[in-house]
Parts: sequence; C-alpha cells; structure tokens
Amino acid sequence: MKVLIPFCLSLLFSINLFAQHEGHNHDVVKSEAEQVTKPDTALVLLETTFDFGKIPQGKPVNHNFTFKNGGKTDLKLVNVQASCGCTTPEWEKDKSIAPNETSAIKVGYNAAAEGPFSKTITITYNTDQTRIITIKGEVWKTPTSSAPVNNSSSILKD
Repeated sequence: MKVLIPFCLSLLFSINLFAQHEGHNHDVVKSEAEQVTKPDTALVLLETTFDFGKIPQGKPVNHNFTFKNGGKTDLKLVNVQASCGCTTPEWEKDKSIAPNETSAIKVGYNAAAEGPFSKTITITYNTDQTRIITIKGEVWKTPTSSAPVNNSSSILKD
C-alpha cells in the first residue's frame, strides 16, 4: 500500500504535466496558423462600405471606392463581381497598380426596386486574393403621375 499511493500521485502529476505541455504546443501551432492567415495588405481600401442613404426610385447612383496598393509589387485586379445584376462595377481591367499608387472602382446601382438594399461586390486581385465591399441604402417610391392640377391658380388670374 505504501508503494501504491506514491505511484498514483506520481501518475497524476505526470498526466497533469503532459496535459499542460500539449496545451502549450497547441497554442504555438495556433499562433503559427494565425500568422499564415494574416490578412494581405496589398489592396488597401479607404472604405469598405458606402451608404447612399435615401434615393429616388428609377434614378441610378454611383460611388467610387478608392484603393491603394500597399504592397511591394504591382497589384492587378483580376475581377470585380457584384452580387446581383442591379449593381455594376467598373474598373481599369488591364491596368497594373504600382506600389503606393491609388486607383478606384466605380460601383453603380440602378435603384429600380423600392425598399432598403445592401449589395456586395467581390474584388479578386493578384490571381486568387479577394476582398468584399458593400453598398447600401433605401430606394423610395417616386410618384406615378405628375403633381395634381392646382385649381387655385385660376382664381389668381381673375
């Protein structure tokens, strides 16, 4: 019995040390994984979301998203894809943006449907890297006819 108690305590102590040691290695691996997935700094967006506020139905609106090449090599936009056909992005397709140079992506929204909207635009650059920008706002319904006739104006003419 005298041998069994020290043996059990020694076993528990060893298990505790082993568990702490494994946790420590896991933290190191996680830290390395975080470094691998560190966000790319080549495409630096001055803004990622733009709110048009309230806009009249049927009146298209546009906004320029300005960005900078924060990397050390040329930046090339491969594709700029909107989440739906009501949003149209425009960019210089064949242009390489040199380090520290700025450029812009013009995003248009046709404002045909009444109500609030939020649309995303995915920017693919340097072959396989992506970033997402968003436009939002609210389209208010415009009157279907012109202003009603003002009968009071005939009184003023007399």
